Amino acid sequence: MNGVLYCSQPMETKLDALLKKLKHLEDELLVEVHANEQLFRYEIRQRKVHFTEAALAQHQKLAKTARQYLCETRWLSFAVTPVIWSCAVPMVMLDLWVTAYQFICFPVYGIPKVRRADYVVMDRRKLAYLNSIESFNCVYCEYVNGLIAYAQEIAGRTEQYFCPIKHALRLKTMHSRYSHFLDYGDAEQYRQRLEAVRKDFEDLKKP
Repeated sequence: MNGVLYCSQPMETKLDALLKKLKHLEDELLVEVHANEQLFRYEIRQRKVHFTEAALAQHQKLAKTARQYLCETRWLSFAVTPVIWSCAVPMVMLDLWVTAYQFICFPVYGIPKVRRADYVVMDRRKLAYLNSIESFNCVYCEYVNGLIAYAQEIAGRTEQYFCPIKHALRLKTMHSRYSHFLDYGDAEQYRQRLEAVRKDFEDLKKP
């Protein structure tokens, strides 16, 4: 081996440890977000948001009318609106395509399907302090961003099966499956552990 010692068992690198720490922090952030339920007087029952009557009354007092909203909007915003909304067509096509893709392909490779409702969350229309235009904009934004996250998770699980190798160059963001990938340049581990990593979806089965 030219003096180089290879270990048949995978060792946790500093990067692996940092990725686990990042996942733990993300979980803590979600806990803090849910702590706002009491602060802002709402609760979630069966994936639906329910505000108290007092909270709804306060929201309605703070709401701007659609007319006020339009009067305060810069004319340039109106000019670029068609460009923004032109994204709706490819987004719907993406939604249909990636959903069909995972339902057709994932069972063949034993990859767990992505639950769309975990990513495309549409709950901002429950906010009474938004007027009809703001609410409509929010619905569009939450759909598009949720859809991109949904598609990224499908792509990430696909990548875990076909090419689970970390990058040498720095990534700005990483998808949820990246921590399961093998180290860049570790040919020994790639050949020894590729099949194991392809099946490493046990964490998705945890409640």
